[in-house]
Amino acid sequence: QVQLVESGGGLVQPGGSLKLSCAASGSVSSILAMRWYRQAQGEQRELVASIAARTSTTSYANSVKGRFTISRENAKNTVYLQMNSLKPEDTAVYYCNALTLTATIWGQGTQVTVSS
Repeated sequence: QVQLVESGGGLVQPGGSLKLSCAASGSVSSILAMRWYRQAQGEQRELVASIAARTSTTSYANSVKGRFTISRENAKNTVYLQMNSLKPEDTAVYYCNALTLTATIWGQGTQVTVSS
């Protein structure tokens, strides 16, 4: 089983930056991909970025391309989401997600608020 703990959310002004972290523990060798989702109030959860475990291939939602970067640090079993040039529409709860052959695991979520 895999457990995920996110951190790094908060309040930031438009144009600012935040870096989210997601620390994985447990059966981390079973993880195929790590992903960041977000869910704004009253909206559906959407995929923001993903990174493949073996190849580190990344992909992004069109709305964040060029502004967000997903990366991982294998020694710490941690995935990051660097968010730059933040906009008010980026305000949401951000969730870390791990995909294995048998399950999809979610973190508890961390709030990101972009407001002046």
